[in-house]
Amino acid sequence: MTERIDVTQMIQPVELTKVTTPQKVSKYFGANTFDDATMKRVLPKATFAAFKRWQEGGPVISSRQADEIAEAMKNWATSRGATAYTHWFQPMTGQTAEKHDSFIHFSKNGKAVERFTGSKLIQGEPDASSFPSGGLRATFEARGYTAWDPSSPAFITETDQGKTLCIPSIFISYRGDALDKKLPLLRSDAAISASARALLALFGMKDICWVRSECGPEQEYFLIDQSYAKLRSDIQLTGRTLIGAPSPKGQQLEDQYFGSIKERMLNYMCDVAEESYKLGIPLTTRHNEVAPHQYEFAPRYERSNLAADHNQLLMDVMKKVAKRHGLECLLHEKPFAGINGSGKHLNWSLSDNNGNNLLNPGETPEENLLFLTVLVCVIDAVARHADLLRASVATAGNEHRLGANEAPPAIVSVFLGEQLTKILENVAKGKKGAVSRKDVVDLGISHLPLFSRDTTDRNRTSPFAFTGQKFEFRALGSSANISTPIMVMNTIVAESFDRMTQRLAKAVNGKRASTQAVFRVLGEVIREVRPVLFEGDNYSAAWEKEARTRRLRNEPSSAKALKAFIAPKNITLFEKYKVFSSAELHARYNIWIDIYNKVIDIEARTLLEMVGTQVLPAAYEFQTSIGHSLDVLRTIATEDVEQVETRAVDDRREMFAHISSDIYHIRAHLKRLAAMIEKSEVMDEAKRADYFFSDIKEQMDEIRRRVDDLETMMPDDMWSLPKYREMLFIA
Repeated sequence: MTERIDVTQMIQPVELTKVTTPQKVSKYFGANTFDDATMKRVLPKATFAAFKRWQEGGPVISSRQADEIAEAMKNWATSRGATAYTHWFQPMTGQTAEKHDSFIHFSKNGKAVERFTGSKLIQGEPDASSFPSGGLRATFEARGYTAWDPSSPAFITETDQGKTLCIPSIFISYRGDALDKKLPLLRSDAAISASARALLALFGMKDICWVRSECGPEQEYFLIDQSYAKLRSDIQLTGRTLIGAPSPKGQQLEDQYFGSIKERMLNYMCDVAEESYKLGIPLTTRHNEVAPHQYEFAPRYERSNLAADHNQLLMDVMKKVAKRHGLECLLHEKPFAGINGSGKHLNWSLSDNNGNNLLNPGETPEENLLFLTVLVCVIDAVARHADLLRASVATAGNEHRLGANEAPPAIVSVFLGEQLTKILENVAKGKKGAVSRKDVVDLGISHLPLFSRDTTDRNRTSPFAFTGQKFEFRALGSSANISTPIMVMNTIVAESFDRMTQRLAKAVNGKRASTQAVFRVLGEVIREVRPVLFEGDNYSAAWEKEARTRRLRNEPSSAKALKAFIAPKNITLFEKYKVFSSAELHARYNIWIDIYNKVIDIEARTLLEMVGTQVLPAAYEFQTSIGHSLDVLRTIATEDVEQVETRAVDDRREMFAHISSDIYHIRAHLKRLAAMIEKSEVMDEAKRADYFFSDIKEQMDEIRRRVDDLETMMPDDMWSLPKYREMLFIA
């Protein structure tokens, strides 16, 4: 009996205290955040007004006002049990980071008091020496700075033994270079606001103070029992299974999707929701996803910077809460082979300070000049910078998912739906179609309501689809920090807005944009961007072939895709909009390539150790037992031919040969993999990344194929690793 079988027999949900009268969410939503309502209550009126002006791009608050905010924030936090504070930031590791400092200050007479000043609030100084910098600083230059981001509210994190005030912050080098994910996003939002306002002015909208992107990321994830995760070093070290034969039942019945949620998982979801609501994270949706033990959370829309912060917080909450429930939350893009992986669909739109959604088609989209203009600008941005969109989702984990049956290929195209496609085709041809109306669907049953059909259908195969008042970028991986894709979208759309503004300004010659002039310019742009528009099945082989004729790029290698960030045209783009300097872009490329290499190197070394110490010893034992049984059969067959058919001996000999072949080839490929890893160590990072993608991953796949074959033949009590059929169906 293996430990795996013992664990399987003992798995049961963690005992929880039943909540008979759950508290209304509205009573505690944002309770652990220093939000606008709290600030307005605890700050002097003038200070709060100054803070709001600063938050919206006005003058910086004074040092006195900073002290008042810091004091109020400290009093609020300590009244809720916080004893320390930290500048919470998002370095280039892909995770969040924090260095805690106590509120304790000692007076002249040695008495301990809580103290927090404006200078401490606004700026911190962590040790930057061990964070990735991509060459922006030398290793011995340890100093880095965090700076408070006032657009995202401070919050309190809780543990059983204490609480900490977290202050969302940017992270920069000694010379001011961005060392994080947040600062470039904030820069890109400033860029798109300026470009959008210039475009809107041509439409007579000169009272717009700002335009900002808004997002809602759908978060997919897997849950498995924690006992299984502890028995698998691949899950512990890499977040995914490096070996594992498919379960006889996977997702082929499609009975998991939107199915009844198991009680243990629903308890977990309720716990995550409560923790999230206290942090002001506006979760609105939870459901089963397609694969067994796969699920999804989705929030409501927020401004992009806050949505990015909240998604990072949500992933942290999901991992921590899972431990309390005896579960392991897997955020890897492909934790299990042969079934759907996990993505993070990023819903993106634009709004102005008057509350208008610039991507709202209205009742008659063909007459909505502003909507059509913004729509065409976004399409133009995708057509011109598909390489950057692909690069923004390029990670080692996402390589396993892009192009599989649950995700678009690495070809970036745009889906609009039948109605909008017809409208744009008419505009391109210089025609004006009939006025739209909302189609009403009548189900023909008196007690069922009528409902309106959306102006677009969903195309789940499209990487970039218009889904009604927003675009959905579906190519993100589930573990991704959404700041980078948002930053790219903001920047490329800002450029398209400027291009459109210049063309329209020339067409109207100083006058307000007329319908005729707008339609003429839009028609020109639509004809230019046609190759990127695709309404069909992005998963089909036919589309990959057609995409080549359209000259659309298909880059499956994340390492090669990342080179888009240092292409001269893209460096010029980011520098123009002050989102990145050339040095910052090259640093990011170096960091991301280094992370890509390290991820695959860790996976390869884990596979070597796992197969060598857990799989092969059991395989040798099984091989020996089959060899003994073959000897017995041969002996009996020799002594009494009538009792044992020759075919039985041949069958056992064939089985022994099959097992021996698997073992031989596994060992041969392990030796080859070890040699390849050693060879890669002397390569420069770019060549090493290409080598990992083209050679080492292929070698790992071959080892897996042979190991998975062994798993299907070996006795259950000799296989120590939890199997797919257990991890995906027992909880």
